Amino acid sequence: MVRSTVIARASDGLPLAATVDDEQTEQALQDHKRECKLIFQRITPNSEPRCSIENGPYTFHYLIADNVVYLTIAEKSYPRKLAFLYLDELSKEFNQSYGAKVDTVRKPYAFVGFDTFMSKTARLYQDSRTATAASTSQNNLEVLNEDLQDVTRIMTKNMEELLWRGDSLDKMSHLSTSLRSESEKYRKAARQVNINALIRQYAPLGAIGFVVIIFLWWRFW
Repeated sequence: MVRSTVIARASDGLPLAATVDDEQTEQALQDHKRECKLIFQRITPNSEPRCSIENGPYTFHYLIADNVVYLTIAEKSYPRKLAFLYLDELSKEFNQSYGAKVDTVRKPYAFVGFDTFMSKTARLYQDSRTATAASTSQNNLEVLNEDLQDVTRIMTKNMEELLWRGDSLDKMSHLSTSLRSESEKYRKAARQVNINALIRQYAPLGAIGFVVIIFLWWRFW
């Protein structure tokens, strides 16, 4: 399920709005919320617009749109498609309500009133089955299928690699990782092709040799 959400300005990480979480959730996610601030600091103009960051039992999903970062903490088992559909709904409503003011605000949580919409939307997405039914009734599955039909294109990172090993959220880093993965895949495919070619080339000779050995063994034993 969706546990907590933070909205920040992409250019400097200034928090703009956040869900008001209950005391139990606040305590459980205390360390993770500090890590959200570190993620905001890593955001650059070259960062991937959609990313999932795995962190123990949770996954951080973020969406960047119009100089705003929408980040939600969800349980690891929560469907990634639904998490980004949820963030997409937030981004559209937030941009419509406050988009013109984002670049001019100076104080943190200037749009605290947006919590009402976030809380209402989050309740629809608490359970994946409820979220699917709600998105169907609102005709949002079409958007989901068009924009997110291939979730493998969404960059996935590990929190430890990102924060403590200096990994990057930049697109070029993701491209480099993808190229290495593709290169390894093609190397394996080429190796298998070579093995199959050798089998086709020498299998008849091996079969003939085997028959000769059997014949000699039967003839002279």
